[in-house]
Amino acid sequence: MHDKKILNIAKEVIKLEYLSLKKLQSSIGKSFKQIVRTIVNCKNGKIIISGVGKSGIIGRKLSATLSSTGTPSFYLDASNASHGDMGQVTSNDIVILISLSGQSEELKNIIQYTSRNKNIKLIGITSKKDSILYKNADIKFLLPSVKEAGPGNFVPTSSTTVQIALGDAIAVTCMQYKKFGKIDFKKFHPSGSLSIQLKTVEDLMLSGKKMPFINEKENMNRALKKITEQGLGVLIIKNDNGHTTGIITDGDLKRISNKNTNFKNLIIKKVMKKKPITVDKNILAVEALSIMNTKKITSLCVHHKNKRNITIGLIHIHNILDANIS
Repeated sequence: MHDKKILNIAKEVIKLEYLSLKKLQSSIGKSFKQIVRTIVNCKNGKIIISGVGKSGIIGRKLSATLSSTGTPSFYLDASNASHGDMGQVTSNDIVILISLSGQSEELKNIIQYTSRNKNIKLIGITSKKDSILYKNADIKFLLPSVKEAGPGNFVPTSSTTVQIALGDAIAVTCMQYKKFGKIDFKKFHPSGSLSIQLKTVEDLMLSGKKMPFINEKENMNRALKKITEQGLGVLIIKNDNGHTTGIITDGDLKRISNKNTNFKNLIIKKVMKKKPITVDKNILAVEALSIMNTKKITSLCVHHKNKRNITIGLIHIHNILDANIS
């Protein structure tokens, strides 16, 4: 086979799948909204997904995506359902069955079981309107008729691409409906590189007794001793009310000492940098690193919500780099 033909085959496969996705996009309407609202409003039951063959694999993927984005779900093996696992399906549950033909023998027992229990919602995703799945589903999503890639139109390609895309659309829409954000996502992904990039300032900041606080009324001699003791290269200046009023770095100390012969007796308030840069504890650490790089500084004060003058932590560039965030 010539190289040109190899490339042409690949491009044709992608073209057919692209056209299939355009058909799916046009199919998104009322039934999709019903699926999303039903899943989101499921408070007392479980989300259960099943399918057979390639559809089963896609069902597993949908279940995993839902679970990782704030909608707990599990996959029910259709074959095992007929041998005792059906007991996992109970009142108030939502069952999502994915089947291209809607006629798979393994799914018939699940369909019959959910039909007998009116408190179980059955969502059917299929491409056949005259199928047993479509006819018995409480909420029906009709997949568009698509042309499979390859000779004979029989290899599951375009149809599986459409099913995967629909599953992702359901999961992401539910995620945004619930206002499930980066911080929530991180809780479900505690390991791996993704979790590292989703660490917040609060995860890495110094707080409590480690904080390099000093009162603005102290003199520079005390500031010099304090900054040496703390070893962070920075002091956060507070007034008598506990509000942050300024900041001093070891670089500032050197510059001030070079300009003033009476350096040690100077009052901190008169020489400190006012209005230090502060960030909310819930921003991503990588965002804090970007601010440091832009401002050419090595640390940031940390506040919570709108209380910018109350410092609850300090994030140093070393805290971020030590966490392998770059």
